[in-house]
Amino acid sequence: MKLNTSSEGEVTVVKIEGNLDTQTSPEAQDELNRLMDEGSQKLLLDFADLAYISSSGLRVLLSVAKRLAPDEGEMRICNLNDVVNEVFEISGFSTILKVFPSDSEALEGF
Repeated sequence: MKLNTSSEGEVTVVKIEGNLDTQTSPEAQDELNRLMDEGSQKLLLDFADLAYISSSGLRVLLSVAKRLAPDEGEMRICNLNDVVNEVFEISGFSTILKVFPSDSEALEGF
């Protein structure tokens, strides 16, 4: 797994490559926590290069969303491939989290 971070105005964009699973989730959680500790309150997770997500990865997403909520923060997710989208649909995460087809749509009105 590889994380690339950039900024679009007030939004921190995190591109995740590879797999978000049991082995890589702790690293992703640490990096996302670090970003929030440094003041990032608007996170856009770009999954264009994410090949697979497991229940461990889903727990990371839920943890980040819960941490941002009390401070009026927000997390959005974009560019899900068919495999990741299916996991989101089956788990119900597509209705729990804000998911967008593209980064431009996700950034709109953020």
